[in-house]
Amino acid sequence: MAIPHAQPGDIIDVRPLADQLVASRTRTLLKTPHIEVIRMILPAGKILSEHKAPGEIIVQCLEGDITFTTMGEPKKLRAGDMLYLAAGEPHKLEAVADSSFLLTIALQSGEATT
Repeated sequence: MAIPHAQPGDIIDVRPLADQLVASRTRTLLKTPHIEVIRMILPAGKILSEHKAPGEIIVQCLEGDITFTTMGEPKKLRAGDMLYLAAGEPHKLEAVADSSFLLTIALQSGEATT
């Protein structure tokens, strides 16, 4: 069964999940040949080991507290903070608190991640 994604013109709710955060799961919101937007959910203590994205990325913290390590230094992301990285830049994440963020990946045609 295909996972439904937003279609052109759809309204996507990206407000903080608040008390529903702990019960929520990571979900791809939209995907085209050129862009993918994922709402990532990270429980406190979760670590995503160092990796690279296939395209440029924008990370926008919606709620919580994330340590995002890239370019040799840790950066704190909290609600309202946004970070941009070039394609292929190594990075890792650690959720200091239960967190959610939007991950936008600019893709070349045919490089979808999920």
